[in-house]
Amino acid sequence: MKLVLISGLSGSGKSVALHLLEDAGYYCVDNLPVSMLTVLVGMLNDEGIVKVAVAVDARSGQGIDLLPEKLKKLAAGGIDPIFLFLHANEETLLKRYSESRRRHPLATENQSLAEAIRAERGMLEPISTLGHRIDTSGLKPNALREWVRQFIEAEPGRGLTLMFESFGFKHGLPLDADLVFDVRCLPNPHYDPALRPLTGKDGPVVEFLEAAPEVLRMRDDIGRFIADWLPAYIRDNRNYLTVAIGCTGGQHRSVYLAEWLGRAFADRARVLIRHRTLAGG
Repeated sequence: MKLVLISGLSGSGKSVALHLLEDAGYYCVDNLPVSMLTVLVGMLNDEGIVKVAVAVDARSGQGIDLLPEKLKKLAAGGIDPIFLFLHANEETLLKRYSESRRRHPLATENQSLAEAIRAERGMLEPISTLGHRIDTSGLKPNALREWVRQFIEAEPGRGLTLMFESFGFKHGLPLDADLVFDVRCLPNPHYDPALRPLTGKDGPVVEFLEAAPEVLRMRDDIGRFIADWLPAYIRDNRNYLTVAIGCTGGQHRSVYLAEWLGRAFADRARVLIRHRTLAGG
């Protein structure tokens, strides 16, 4: 059985992820009490259902604390689930609830929406590091769907997943980053009118950046740092490592470097590349 668990903060995009999985042929269950997880998986496994997605979150109450134990039982039974934890900054969550006018599941008459969001974040913090964290702050639904699709379709069984993620500092730091490199000091294609509408994936921008010695030096320094320390992260039994590369707008320099690093490390880990600012992720 291929089992995908979805958890995270209310308003962070769990429904978007679950709908994507449903469209991909997964048998989906939303708002399952954690205490029922192993029972449900056993029943579906007996029925021969091989692709299952389950959403568990704060609606389970304090039962969410049982999740580590349930994951161990699943592993003992030969099922190693993919666990995605979605979260976002408070500003994004407040905006989404304001636009949807939905009630937060932890909200009470004596508690503001912001207080409910903070309470839920604290409740879920113990499980937030059990899987791969995705910061959905500012992400459009189509970008989140593509990120989830890439993750579940990536080749399994290669140990640590190495994520290279470009972003723009003017949009804020990504919350899911383990390592952050600031490349705003490099020559900026934005100031060339012919290059401004292009991205770091386009040939003219690549040529512009690779013609600058400081770009090549920064690129090689970052690659060497990751290469030197990657074995330590692997020895630490890390399943995921997200390396964020940031420039001013997240369109040229950081995109180029994320793409280059992804190719450079493709034979050393399970690699995924993301671009937070570009349309579609």
